[in-house]
Amino acid sequence: MKMSKSFKVLSVLMIAAILVIAGCGNNKGKNDNAAGGNAAGGAAADSAAIAKIKERGKLLVGVKFDTRLFGLKDPASGNVEGFDIDISKAIAKKILGDENAIELKEVTSKTRIPMLNNGEIDMVVATMTITEDRKKEVDFSDVYFQAGQSLLVKKGSAITGLESVTKDTKILGSKGATSIKNIKEKVPGVTVLEFDNYQDAFSALKAGQGDALTTDDAILYGMASQDPGFEVVGKPFTDEPYGIAVQKGNADVVKAINDTLAELKANGEYDAIYTKWIGKAPAK
Repeated sequence: MKMSKSFKVLSVLMIAAILVIAGCGNNKGKNDNAAGGNAAGGAAADSAAIAKIKERGKLLVGVKFDTRLFGLKDPASGNVEGFDIDISKAIAKKILGDENAIELKEVTSKTRIPMLNNGEIDMVVATMTITEDRKKEVDFSDVYFQAGQSLLVKKGSAITGLESVTKDTKILGSKGATSIKNIKEKVPGVTVLEFDNYQDAFSALKAGQGDALTTDDAILYGMASQDPGFEVVGKPFTDEPYGIAVQKGNADVVKAINDTLAELKANGEYDAIYTKWIGKAPAK
């Protein structure tokens, strides 16, 4: 069948239109891919964990509510204050630009790793000693506070240090704390009573349920400041470097924390926070 001239022209126009549309589709695909690449590139600057924190708009931090000087909740105001809290606020400011973009959740020595790894919190800032065993479960920041284990006793006690502790001594401590393991290793056979938190352990000590309470000296000094009838005795007998814990693999969160700590130490804010809570400048 012989095609008319007009039909040929119409066919050419239709083919041209199809090619144009196809070209636009290809260009759109390229543009979409480029946009996707840029979006991925932007997201790559933040890990999934950092991106989640930013999307949420607040940092979820596990802290202690019962540890004077580091994390203690005021029953009257409901505010939680301490060294760990100020460090946490500085990290929130680094990640989100606002130190108040933070939610503090109570943890204990026993609950902090489970809460971290089930996603209830983004990080743990709770007088947590860096150990090889814990490194198998979580990733740690650089050391942010250097402590050492010691003993808290009633003034006038026959216990004057670790050398005074025998297997007949009754020691009080907190469940899940490395201090329990340490004292058992230092004094084989020693009796240890474990409590859910340090305040319960201190109340038990004041009630005469034990001879001494053991944990990091920095925590014990906080307890001693509550009651002049008690004192920290002897020299620290362990090395307790505190680290901030995050879920394993969250390298960008660790980097954000380490960058914050480095900046605080460089600009003098770390020394100010340390002196505010511990009462003296950190050892250099």
